[in-house]
Amino acid sequence: MAKSKDAWAAFKADVKLPDYAGDKLHRAWKDLHAGDGEPWPDEKRAAALLKAAGKAAPKGLDGKALSGALQDAWRAFHAGDFRAAFEAGEKLGPVGASVAVKAIGIHATYLVDDEAEQEARYQRGAALAEGAVKALPDEANSHYRHAFALGRYSQKLSIAKALQMGLAGKVRQSLDATLELDPKHAEAHTALALYHAEIIGKIGALIGGMTYGAKAADAEKHIKTALKLTPDSPIAHLEHGNLLLLLYGDKKETAAANAYEKAGKLKPRDAMEKLDGEHARAQIE
Repeated sequence: MAKSKDAWAAFKADVKLPDYAGDKLHRAWKDLHAGDGEPWPDEKRAAALLKAAGKAAPKGLDGKALSGALQDAWRAFHAGDFRAAFEAGEKLGPVGASVAVKAIGIHATYLVDDEAEQEARYQRGAALAEGAVKALPDEANSHYRHAFALGRYSQKLSIAKALQMGLAGKVRQSLDATLELDPKHAEAHTALALYHAEIIGKIGALIGGMTYGAKAADAEKHIKTALKLTPDSPIAHLEHGNLLLLLYGDKKETAAANAYEKAGKLKPRDAMEKLDGEHARAQIE
């Protein structure tokens, strides 16, 4: 799929994606969110979020209203209407940050070509996630979305600048907090695997290990856990391929290609997985 400089370029699928209208979203929720462990936003869950967020919660909403708003925002995300998902989530403040950050981050990654705009998007997402961490520190995805946005932002910078800004340490801290709250958070395991692999791949195993605690064995361990938790998730296989090239280069080129191929062959359950699969296939074309 071609990228665009349009801040909100539309997602266009060349295959029919599943429809998650009405109760269909609830029935598919466990599979759709196997990677990030996002709890189903029913009325009870929404009321608990409002209570936990306290003064940072959106005004004038009760559990029922917030539940409906969050479900609609996630429907928009899964359908590929990333702008609607982001705007709906952002409007809800910290209680909507999870869907907002994921929407702006995935859109920036795959549908925005301008690098300055991408960086601005990731920074905006990180700021929203910081608000969620302050208001909802007991939510695993408050920390994970922060790591996700900050990690994507750091990838746009030179390794020297990213390290100088202390981004590696902040990403690691947020991922550790995520896994402390949710040890089975597959996407956090994937991200932590890439944390180790990227540092080793860019500054070497010796300095990376001494300065940032980066270890190839830990990278392998975390990606193995992610693949076990989400064997049907394109992003887990895509990042496995990236990890192999970062750690081993040409020695693991065939294994990496196999991982990309597997990611590209999985049937997408939503717009994000469609984009992940397309990106994976592009690595071996």
